[in-house]
Amino acid sequence: MPLTPDRTPGLRRVLGLWDATCVVVGAIVGVGIFFSPRDVAAIGGSANGAMISWCVGGVIALLGAITFAELGRLRPVAGGQYHVLRDAFGRPVAFLFVFCNLTAIQAGGVAIISIVCAQNLGVALHGVAPDERWVLGVATVLSWVLVGANVIGVRAGAGLQNATVVLKLVAIAAIVALAIAIPPAATAAIDAIGTHPMTFASLFAGVTLTLFAYGGWQQVLWMSGEVRDAHHTVPRAILFGVVAVVAVYLAVNWAYFHLLGYGGVRAADALAADAISAASPGLGRRIAAGVVAISAFGVLNAQFLSGPRLTWAMAEDGLFFAPFARLSARFATPWAAIVLLGILSTALTLGLGLARTDLLTTGVVVVDASFFALTGFALPILRRRDAVPGHAWVGGVAIVFAILELLAIVGSVLQKDVRLVALTGLAWIVAAALTWWIWFARRAPANGAL
Repeated sequence: MPLTPDRTPGLRRVLGLWDATCVVVGAIVGVGIFFSPRDVAAIGGSANGAMISWCVGGVIALLGAITFAELGRLRPVAGGQYHVLRDAFGRPVAFLFVFCNLTAIQAGGVAIISIVCAQNLGVALHGVAPDERWVLGVATVLSWVLVGANVIGVRAGAGLQNATVVLKLVAIAAIVALAIAIPPAATAAIDAIGTHPMTFASLFAGVTLTLFAYGGWQQVLWMSGEVRDAHHTVPRAILFGVVAVVAVYLAVNWAYFHLLGYGGVRAADALAADAISAASPGLGRRIAAGVVAISAFGVLNAQFLSGPRLTWAMAEDGLFFAPFARLSARFATPWAAIVLLGILSTALTLGLGLARTDLLTTGVVVVDASFFALTGFALPILRRRDAVPGHAWVGGVAIVFAILELLAIVGSVLQKDVRLVALTGLAWIVAAALTWWIWFARRAPANGAL
């Protein structure tokens, strides 16, 4: 039997369409678009090859938006993706998803993003790169400020999200406007040809990197328990948000190549700074650093706003430690799950330091893509089981989306530069399975789920 909004206890439905759309856009547009284009260009071998990777990644994101919009209609409750995987494949798969999401995808993402935010904040304030102790200290403080803001209430977290979304979109629009206003780099036309042809492995290895920048549309599904009229609002927010982000990403990648050429994009140490410096060499670095810091802060907030709802939903379902099923009596937020994410992400931030956080990116995306694929395959199963009316072609879209996510994993494993990290991400799923078997396999679910 499909879950309905009435079965989400304790949470307050205070978010509207604008709030939900800002969660989608804010969770997607983070730090990836300010550094991933350089790495995609290096793998793609040319400006044209890189743009093809971004277009394929955009197609996958749009297919994912259609898939998750339909799932939002079927499971409009808190932790929606957890309920999708549990109802389609059973308790173990649902547990693996939430556990990996908490310990790798969310905690790893917060570690990466908080460090990038702190680094760029230091450059914006001081004009030079700060030392490691400063970066790690500020990254930790920023994370715990957002822990506090999101414990206080979903309305406070959503307000921060809305403000940062507007600021980051204005900043990206300024880069695109700059590219329109000035002539292209002298080498841009030649550089479009590139240095080597694109292969299957390089295409999907590049696509995997774009998925780190495109990822995030699913997070509003996790928050469905706090969205008004979630049955209609969540699908609309996902579709509106993803279409907007794909358009923004393609435009800003064009702007990078227009301003810097392929060689300039591939060699850039600070891509946004180099692009802005094409018009303002003196202030470009500090302006761009401020833009990246604001964008990173917004997506950092999105992690604390949405991710803990999954942990809470699983604990409330009886498949995780009981304290994480508690809501704040005053604020009606899953405070224990929010604090847990803060603790895990801080441990990764301080444990890895600056030298190794970049290794998290591919591993995080491979884990994420694995559960995206399973979620895509779950949609036709749930539609058939629930016997809900709707368009039959949506199930086909979900299957295509799932297959493309699997191809992104295969491409990462085949590409020797990122193979070890990709395999490490897959090994983390195996470690999560062992955790399930040792600690949770014998727990009875709270509501009789399989």
